[in-house]
Amino acid sequence: MRTFSRASLQIACLLSFALLSGCGGVPVTTIATTNSVQGVALHGHVHGGEQPIAGASVYLYAASTTGYGQPSVSLLNDNVLNQLPLAGEDANNNYYVITDSNGNFTITGDYSCTIATTQVYLYAIGGNPGLAQGTDNTAAGLLAGLGTCDSLSSSTTITINEISTVATAYAVAGFATDSTHVSSLGSSLAQTDVMNAFATVTNLETLSTGVALATTPLPSNNGTVPQAEINTLANILASCTSTNGAITGGESPTACYTLFTNAENSSGTMPPDTATAAINIAHNPGANITNLWSLQTGLAPFQPATEAQPNDFTISINYTGGGIDVPYAIAVDASGNIWLANHSGNTISEFNSNGVPNSNSPFAGKGDLTDPQSIVVDADGNLWVGNETVSNNTPTISEFNSSGVEYSNSPFSGGGLDNPRGMAIDSNGDIWAADWTAPGDTISELSSSGSPISPSGPGGGYPESSLDIPYSIAVDASGHIWVVSELNTVAEFSSSGSSISQLYANNNGCLNDPVGGIAIDASGNAWVANYSGGGNICEYAPTGGSPNSYSGGGLDLSVGTAADGAGNIWVANYYNGYSAYRTTGSISEFTSGTAISGQYGYIAGGEKNGPYGIAIDGSGNAWVPNIGTSTLTEFIGVAVPVVTPMVANFLSPYAVNESAVNKP
Repeated sequence: MRTFSRASLQIACLLSFALLSGCGGVPVTTIATTNSVQGVALHGHVHGGEQPIAGASVYLYAASTTGYGQPSVSLLNDNVLNQLPLAGEDANNNYYVITDSNGNFTITGDYSCTIATTQVYLYAIGGNPGLAQGTDNTAAGLLAGLGTCDSLSSSTTITINEISTVATAYAVAGFATDSTHVSSLGSSLAQTDVMNAFATVTNLETLSTGVALATTPLPSNNGTVPQAEINTLANILASCTSTNGAITGGESPTACYTLFTNAENSSGTMPPDTATAAINIAHNPGANITNLWSLQTGLAPFQPATEAQPNDFTISINYTGGGIDVPYAIAVDASGNIWLANHSGNTISEFNSNGVPNSNSPFAGKGDLTDPQSIVVDADGNLWVGNETVSNNTPTISEFNSSGVEYSNSPFSGGGLDNPRGMAIDSNGDIWAADWTAPGDTISELSSSGSPISPSGPGGGYPESSLDIPYSIAVDASGHIWVVSELNTVAEFSSSGSSISQLYANNNGCLNDPVGGIAIDASGNAWVANYSGGGNICEYAPTGGSPNSYSGGGLDLSVGTAADGAGNIWVANYYNGYSAYRTTGSISEFTSGTAISGQYGYIAGGEKNGPYGIAIDGSGNAWVPNIGTSTLTEFIGVAVPVVTPMVANFLSPYAVNESAVNKP
């Protein structure tokens, strides 16, 4: 049985299997009972590859707001039965419409949504993909993400096919257990994250045509989409949807058998349909690449497709614009907006959750940004930016509001501040900075109003004998401050700035130029990535002590670390050791120290050049700034969602984030 990164999703699937008769197959859902928003008529067609699927059952679902791992909400009501014989009701009292002989379907507004921003999608299952009369491929499951209920239009023709399935599966992977279990909490934060996830579908395909995009749509048109890779994944699904759905092994296994045995979920269970297979692949994009790739034949329906077997099946979009100029640091706010500190541009850039740059980006403020190389977001959405090169020989931190406007009393100094290379925010809103430049070798603390708390003046800040060119800093759920120094030391401070422990590199010899950053996981463990030494990460228990060292997963010249909502550790690699992608870099994924990504990490389409940091957003996307090309890369649906900004994790009853603690 393979080990997957989605332990929480595994548990969710097992729970739903025990209570609700399965994670797939005949949809098992809860029924909407309120009528807040009346639905509009919908129509479209279902295709498997190039052929229409006749007799497919088409369900209309809403993402549930009753908790993670819960069944989607069936929206169609019994009025659809007036469409007989092109409608029906299943054994779980869920209603559906049926495609005609040309694969066409119609929903005549016989549904309602609880609220206008309810996220909805279509799920087609079964039907005849153009084979002998009477053939029903029960393994053919297809998805189409529609977005918010109030955005639906009766004038839009909806294409449900393998392209729409791949786009939807990856976009909502952070909230999907299988094709009929897409859910989250009902909090406003969670609903924002789900909305952002569904909106990502529009960056991958055109809903009306079911064609994969090459660039993100207007008005920004600033993202390069891996069209060939999406087509390849669609072709892999089509190898099953275009058959009679037989699942048999032996010397000549069927395409569905090969697909399903190589796209199992985290419990080792085969998916019941191709839609769930796509979700499982999105959850574990580095598994069984060769076997899945072999399913794409020369007659594959979706072109252009990738000509060579890819390193992995991650889907990433590479964004330009917004004034990106050698982005040294990245942060995500509560709305899912991405903020970058531009080291060369002396600015900050903002992109929304769909990769669209703010029309006013980049922001220069009052001109006091000088080689910015760190950025954090506070609980009020304000941006704090650490400046490397001092202005008038006075090290500073600048503060901007959520609209990119610098506050009149910014920048701030004092507290021993000396070239703040890394920054973090604690539960009180205090700003902590790692003072990179000697003779500082200290950490500084400023209040939420920018007033110095730590000692000021030469040699100020909080001293610790083990600090030696402090580089990265993080705050844990206990309010302790963890500091990594470039010359192979780790130190832990109390919230008052007093030393708790000194952790040196000779503890198992783990540290080796640890400029890859530090992240705290859901259990309070501190993870440190190393730039040198062949690639490894160090894990320190909350109480300190000797670290555990882990390698593999593509670690190589690591320059950024983050933890997702399940405690999986993500690392950005400036280089990945693979000659074909020597200047490209990759990202690595670990679960409890076990490498999930492959030998070269996740490379995706190879668009990146010089990854320099990594951040996970509330929709489960991993964002990577690239200093080599001054671009921003989004790995779609690859991680478990987190609460953003990071400081918000300390302001609730939960130690880490709602994704981790509320998943069943």
